[in-house]
Amino acid sequence: MQYYSSTILQDDFDSVIQKVSETLKAIGFGVLTTINVKATLKEKINDDFKPYMILGACNPHFASRGLRMEDKLGIILPCNVVVIDQGEGNIEVAAMHPLGIVKAMNNPELTALAAEVSANMEKMIHELRSQSGVSSQQYIR
Repeated sequence: MQYYSSTILQDDFDSVIQKVSETLKAIGFGVLTTINVKATLKEKINDDFKPYMILGACNPHFASRGLRMEDKLGIILPCNVVVIDQGEGNIEVAAMHPLGIVKAMNNPELTALAAEVSANMEKMIHELRSQSGVSSQQYIR
């Protein structure tokens, strides 16, 4: 079962974060949280890690529907999108597919909702790829 999809963009790290935020907004998701992994690892354990940002994306309508179906769903909310500097100008954007996790809950209504959210995350990746002129670099796991 796939648990994420991603694409590689040739751009500046901060510009990609801005593009991801704007693209998420265009499909009805907002960024609730940001975690700067590089800064956190440096501060906490003096580890020099590559630029890596976790964006916690949420669509309140999907969240409300899902939480009413399963109140423990917050364990996997918000939907994480990561922006990773892979070097040489390659910035990877990877978005979770909640369907893979939710299927294990054996709730058909929730599974259908997770499929809808996964489709939106895939749409966001597709939009980023289209905006950047990237046609074939996509990874699904």
